[in-house]
Amino acid sequence: MKIVVSTHQGVLYDEEVEYIVAHNQDGEFAILKGHVPVIAVIDTGYVKLVKDENEFFVAIVNGIIEFHNNIANVLAQEAHIGKDKESAQQHLEEFRQERLNQNRKEQVDFTQKEKELRDHLRNAKAGQL
Repeated sequence: MKIVVSTHQGVLYDEEVEYIVAHNQDGEFAILKGHVPVIAVIDTGYVKLVKDENEFFVAIVNGIIEFHNNIANVLAQEAHIGKDKESAQQHLEEFRQERLNQNRKEQVDFTQKEKELRDHLRNAKAGQL
C-alpha cells in the first residue's frame, strides 16, 4: 500500500509501506492493504509507518487521513517525521515554537515600520496643499 503525507509546504513522505497505525483522540487503528475505505480526523496525534520491519512516526497537528484503493493520504497543517514517536513530536514542537517566535518578531517589525511610515508622512506633510 502507498502513503502520501502532505502539508501546505508540500509532500513530506510518499512511499510504499506494509501497514500504518493512526493515533488520534479516539485511540489507535491500523490500516492494512485491502482495508475498507476510511476517513479520520487527527487533531493532534501521529501515524506510524511500518516498512521492511522499520518503523517511522509522523507527528501530526490538524490533519485528516483518508484511505481508499490501497492509498492513504494524510493532509496536515503541520507534520514531522521521526524514528520514534517522541523525536517526531519533539521536532514538531521545536518547529512550531520557532515559527511562533518568528511571527512575534515579524509583528514587532510590522508595528515599528507602520510607526515609521506615519512619521515620514507627517514630516513630508503629505496631503497638505
